[in-house]
Order: sequence, then structure tokens, then C-alpha cells
Amino acid sequence: MNFDLLPQDCLAHILSLASTREACRLSIVSETMHSMANSDVVWEKFLPFDCEEVLSRLDSPLVCSTKKELYLKLCCPHLIDGGKKVFYIDKKTSKKCYILGARELQIQWSNNPLYWSWNRQPFLKSSRFEEVAELRTIWWLEIKGRINTKLLSPKTLYFAYLLVKFADRAYGLNNHPSQASVQLNTVTSQREVYLDKERGCNNGGLSKNRVVDRGSDDETEEDDCGWVKIELGEFYVNDLGDGDVEMCLKEVESQHLRGGLVVEGIQLRPRM
Repeated sequence: MNFDLLPQDCLAHILSLASTREACRLSIVSETMHSMANSDVVWEKFLPFDCEEVLSRLDSPLVCSTKKELYLKLCCPHLIDGGKKVFYIDKKTSKKCYILGARELQIQWSNNPLYWSWNRQPFLKSSRFEEVAELRTIWWLEIKGRINTKLLSPKTLYFAYLLVKFADRAYGLNNHPSQASVQLNTVTSQREVYLDKERGCNNGGLSKNRVVDRGSDDETEEDDCGWVKIELGEFYVNDLGDGDVEMCLKEVESQHLRGGLVVEGIQLRPRM
């Protein structure tokens, strides 16, 4: 088939239905296809529907000459909302991703320096934020995050991960399982999590109203900055995307002291 014979609006529609990777590959078919595959008409389809609103929230403005350049720059993490969150586009799915920084979370007793400290070193070297929270010592462990699904991509299954590291002095974190949960409206995803300094973390889970895969390799992987990702659960954003999703890690039953858990934030990303 000779694509050069097709009207440009037809070519643009075909490319908009492809993935970004497929659009780049199709650009080598012909000069006409190359021109269309790099056009603003095509790449605007890959940008978030509320791109202008997202750009207004960036801490540092982006300067781009084309929509493709803008898309590629947004695939890199950017601080937004006064440095409390990170935003980026997932390259494989073109879906929106967020990381809620530790200061954006509700960490029980985090304002008391006897229980939590807000460190700038040494964990800050690998953090995307200006501050991370380090647990000094406490028996009541409760970390919550909340985000409105209107900020996320519709028709998308999301996973929530708690991003942590373990200080050299970490203790008491794996003596008793913590309860991880994600709740959106009436749907709740729950699992038990054993925090383990030596192996990163060891998860097992159960779910209410939703199936949670057990033993996934993704449960214990590290992200690009070396933070251990603890899977809290999953949730689906529908067309309306209306409602707050609450993510939580909690352990308050054993009443034994623990410390050395370093929290960077909670990551929300689509299922690959």
C-alpha cells in the first residue's frame, strides 16, 4: 500500500491510533509519513488531555518548539505543586504517572522529632525530592496518601507503590506483617507486607472485591533511583475519573518498636 496516496488527515488519524514507538517506526516508511509522524497533529494525541493544566503546575517551565519535543520532555520526571509531587508520562503506555513526596503524605507522628526525622543526607542524593522521612523509633506505623483520580489517565489500571529504603540501623520492621491497602469508592485492594531489610521487602496479599496477583516479580523491584517499591495495591480509573483514591501502609497491632525505614513517597503508575 502506498501511504503517500492517502490524505494527510487520514495519515494523521492512522498514526494517532498507533503507539509512540510505532509512530516513530512508521516515520521511516516515506518522506510523507516521516513528515506526518513528527507533526504536532499526531503528537498532540499522545499528550495528556489536560496538558496545559499539567504544564501550569510544573515548578520549572518547559521550552519546546514541537509537540513531539514536549512529549519526550514530559517522559522525564518533573517536580510539580511546589516540589511536593513528581509528574511524568510513561513511555510505554503514554499514561500519566505521579509520585507523591513524603511531605505530601500523612505519616503518623512525623512532626515529632522523637519519632521521625526529615533527612537531607545521605538518602537525599538518590531522591527526587528535597526531603525524605526517616523513622527513628515508634511502634505505631501508619503512612497514607491520597490523590483525586481526575488527575490520572482515564480507562487505566493503576498500581500504587510505597518507595522506601532501609537505613543501616533498621530494626523491628519485619517482626510482624503490615497491612497495605488501596481504596477507591467501594473497591478495596488489600495485602500483607513483611518489610525486610536484607531482601528489600516480601509481600503476600489478599483482596476484597478485586483480585491481587501474588508473588509478582514487580513487588520487590527497585526503581531507577534505587528505591524499593512496595506494592500497596491496584485500582481502576474509569471514564469519569471522579473520586479520591486512598493508599495506606499500617501496622499498629504488634506494639513493638521499629526504626530505620526511609520513605520517599508513593508512586502511581499504570500497569504495563
